[in-house]
Amino acid sequence: MMITPEKQSNLVDLLRPIASLEGVRSSLIDQVRLIKCSRTIPRSPLMYQPSLTIIAQGKKIGYIGEREIHYNSGHYLVQTLPLPFECETFATEDEPLLGLSIHIDPAMLAELVVDPVEIDPHKNASCSPMASVAMSSGMQEAVIRLVRALHDETTAKIMGTSRVREVIFEALQSSQGDAIRALVANQGLFSRIVLALKQMHTELDQEIRVEQLAENANMSASSFHHHFKSITGSSPLQYLKRLRLLKAQMLLNQGILGVGQVSFEVGYKSVHQFSRDYKRYFGASPTKDKLRENAVV
Repeated sequence: MMITPEKQSNLVDLLRPIASLEGVRSSLIDQVRLIKCSRTIPRSPLMYQPSLTIIAQGKKIGYIGEREIHYNSGHYLVQTLPLPFECETFATEDEPLLGLSIHIDPAMLAELVVDPVEIDPHKNASCSPMASVAMSSGMQEAVIRLVRALHDETTAKIMGTSRVREVIFEALQSSQGDAIRALVANQGLFSRIVLALKQMHTELDQEIRVEQLAENANMSASSFHHHFKSITGSSPLQYLKRLRLLKAQMLLNQGILGVGQVSFEVGYKSVHQFSRDYKRYFGASPTKDKLRENAVV
């Protein structure tokens, strides 16, 4: 059973009073962040952590390689890998984009994936690191219950975790359920790429060799390169560069470290090379680039 316009309108009404500030903001529940954007934002690079992004009003389009991923009031985004991608937002002051982002906590997910062996180790076609999923009535009802809990501090404190669990449970029943399960299943080609990506994120400031990643994944270098690109939309080296630059932008926006310190924090050996890559990717040098509103939505 699909969603109803009445319930979707109810979700917008529930979000409007608590998502009153621009950008992505924390909520009364740690795993949940509220989203509001009152203007159209052109296609720009950014990265989400593993999460469910639910849009109640407005529209977003994600771009990975040649893929376009549309998510709006009738769909939600399932993000299982922290992929660098590009995103376009459509919203106005009269009808701002409203939504919420739910972090996929590995510990909670492990509790919900009771039988990970049900995943076919060779199944890869249905697993995507980023996909738009039609909102089912069960998911819509679970999201509404979650948002209602965000209106009351006591309800959020007592019932918040269970309401988040319910939403993630519904996502596990969707067409992208296997992709979510792969985060804790540790089997199959998709899961091997997941582990390689985790290593890249953990060792970002170190020298990372693709050959070593392939060996750790128990794959040949050519096979690893092929499956990595089919899943992430880019080669391992392209992914690594984008990841380093997005992490650098985040560190620079915090205003604590200088350009030289940031370049070494994200694994660059040359500040000059870092500055050149940064300007090519973001369109502004790291010394002049400022906090972008589009980087948080």
